[in-house]
Amino acid sequence: MDAIDSVFDPLREFSKDSVRLVKRCHKPDRKEFSKVAVRTAIGFVVMGFVGFFVKLIFIPINNIIVGSG
Repeated sequence: MDAIDSVFDPLREFSKDSVRLVKRCHKPDRKEFSKVAVRTAIGFVVMGFVGFFVKLIFIPINNIIVGSG
C-alpha cells in the first residue's frame, strides 16, 4: 500500500496545486493587457537593436581575422 501511496501522493499534490493556480488566475483587463503588450514590444525592439549592433561590430572583426582570401 505504501508503494501505491508513493506514486499517487505527488499526483494528488500536483492536482491540488494546479486547481489552486487556476482559481487564482484572472483574465487581464484592457489596461493590464496593453501594458504587458507595450513592454513586450519594447523588449523585442531592444533585443533586435542589440543583435543588429553586435552583428554590425563583429562582421568587420571577422573579416580582419579571416582575411579577404
